[in-house]
Amino acid sequence: MTSFTDPRVREFLSAGTRTGKLGYLASDGRPLVAPIWFVVEGEEIVFNTGADTAKGRAIRRDPRVVLTVDLEEPPYGFVQVQGIASVDEDPEELIRTATEIGARYMGSERAAEFGARNGVPGELIVRVTPNKVIAAFDMTA
Repeated sequence: MTSFTDPRVREFLSAGTRTGKLGYLASDGRPLVAPIWFVVEGEEIVFNTGADTAKGRAIRRDPRVVLTVDLEEPPYGFVQVQGIASVDEDPEELIRTATEIGARYMGSERAAEFGARNGVPGELIVRVTPNKVIAAFDMTA
């Protein structure tokens, strides 16, 4: 086990355009996983999702989530972040986070486009506060 403040964890999570795989619970208790685009901000992982999506409904019902990000080529590795999610619908913050996430995954030249598309009413800002981090940076060692 490691810490979210470990520079290797933060670097791994922030590298390139790796997607996160978010685990959460359906209303009947089934575990579900969905890919997400995200950014690391301070001591949190931040992403956007629709309020009426399975993720949005599940997080409001039960804020316990897990996010795994992996390196799919040698030396293979992963970071798993277990935490508690909170949601916010502040319009200005929604546009800001959607734009920042858009910049990471689509490039700065398209950031505003994605901010405008995803920073709209009905979307949520989700902030995951880690309470446990597990990491392996070189699975081939």
